[in-house]
Amino acid sequence: MTRLPPFLLAGCTLGLTACATDALRTAPERPNTPWQPNVAANGEIVPGTAKPHSLALPPGYALPSNRALPARLPAPDIQSGHAYSLPELIDIAQSSNPSTRRAWNTARDAALATGMARSTYLPQLTATVVGGYNHTRNDGGNPSIGNGGALGQLANNGANDIETLTGGVQNRRSGSGEVQTLGLQWLLFDFGKREATIDAAQQAQIATNVLFTAAHQKVIYTVTLAFYTHAAATARVALLEQARRNAGAVQTAAEARLHQGQGTIVDVTQARQATAQDDLRLVQAQGGVENTTLDLMTAMGIAPNTPLQTQDVANRPLRLDDARLTDAMIQRDVARRPDVLAAYASARAATSRVAAARSEFLPKIFVTGNVAYTTGRLALSSVPGIGSDSSPTLNLSTNAFSSLILGGITVPVFDGGLRAALLKQAQNQSDSAQTTLRQTMDESVRQIVAAENGLRSALSAYAAAGRLRIAAQTSFDAALTAYRSGEGAITQVDMAQNALLDATLTQSDAYHAALIAAASLAFATGAADSAPPPDPSPPDTP
Repeated sequence: MTRLPPFLLAGCTLGLTACATDALRTAPERPNTPWQPNVAANGEIVPGTAKPHSLALPPGYALPSNRALPARLPAPDIQSGHAYSLPELIDIAQSSNPSTRRAWNTARDAALATGMARSTYLPQLTATVVGGYNHTRNDGGNPSIGNGGALGQLANNGANDIETLTGGVQNRRSGSGEVQTLGLQWLLFDFGKREATIDAAQQAQIATNVLFTAAHQKVIYTVTLAFYTHAAATARVALLEQARRNAGAVQTAAEARLHQGQGTIVDVTQARQATAQDDLRLVQAQGGVENTTLDLMTAMGIAPNTPLQTQDVANRPLRLDDARLTDAMIQRDVARRPDVLAAYASARAATSRVAAARSEFLPKIFVTGNVAYTTGRLALSSVPGIGSDSSPTLNLSTNAFSSLILGGITVPVFDGGLRAALLKQAQNQSDSAQTTLRQTMDESVRQIVAAENGLRSALSAYAAAGRLRIAAQTSFDAALTAYRSGEGAITQVDMAQNALLDATLTQSDAYHAALIAAASLAFATGAADSAPPPDPSPPDTP
């Protein structure tokens, strides 16, 4: 046997070590210097160190623009010029929002996990085909006549090569062949572990299906909030345009009085100042409309450059009822909330995992065996397993065919406390799941009551804002009429105009806040399965 010199073996070892540490060259060189990526011609960052022919980057922390990324195109199902209602936008969002697809994939994975848990009741069959070549050499020993000596080996194996050496013989033999095996493993009885595991997987699947519904409800709620927020911003623009016209009317009256010799340049200046302020507010409000449009498209999951128009939801009738949520209604709503149902399913799954952990202390009954067919002259005692889940095949012989079937029972005796620790972990997780369920139910009650109070407050504020706007409108009309007739002062007109603008904006904000509060109550009660009703009043007592 040829052996490598020690220094050569050490050099190979150091070379292999250096190959692993060479990867550090692809990392940032220092903590305070920019990383230089290896960039392709299209701007894509590729593995490896930066090369001289790669895309030149300016020094700094700006990364290259990857032109290989697909462009985000506008949604093809959005019709230009069509004013979309809230239900239509929700329908688009449920298909376009990425969160619903992720929740769908999670639910499908949980269903597959249930199927995999059920498969443990079935036997496992493994077919293996191994072919190879082996070579053996025995050095030393004295030549002798017989089956155990060199001549005996020569008689038994014509392919052997016998070479007489000083002090003994050298026996070489080689062969090739193939082994075909079919293995069986079947767990017959395990005192309920698989049943508990399947029940835990089924409860986990229920939880993911519930969370899939929760994802859709959240999308409905998010789109609803964005829709009403955008509607409020659009209404603010319309109200500020009306305020701008009112300011223009006051300015025209001031300029007319100055031209008639009844007013002063101070009055005109104040009127122009009020007009400029309304212009500034209008520009800011128009920017707010653009921002809320982007927020709405983001909530829907469509491209921000998609042209989108929405319906006007102004002037819906809002009413305030005296009916309040009863304890029975709150309990009903809590029991249908997705987060509560998911927490309940998770708690049941944790209980099943405790039962599965307890079954590890009990025996298991199993059947195992294999069938093997050997060809050629391989000197093979077993077929090694491939992978962590594959066991070696031990039932082999020099015969062409062999078979084996065994049945047995395994009884766990001692494992250093591993099973006890796993059982304790499962019990702790079950206790935490029960605690989470109680906390989720308490938080649900709080959210429902808070949402109901918020809706009532919003409706009351809207009613009060309506009375305030009527009074402010009357005051402004009277002040402007008096000023035009030469009896009032420009200061009174400005004050009345500002009060009217504030009251109008307050009423509009209260109106849309009531719509949002109605959506929040529907979401809190687990009833966000469609757009909120046109009349956002508290639910009637059943």
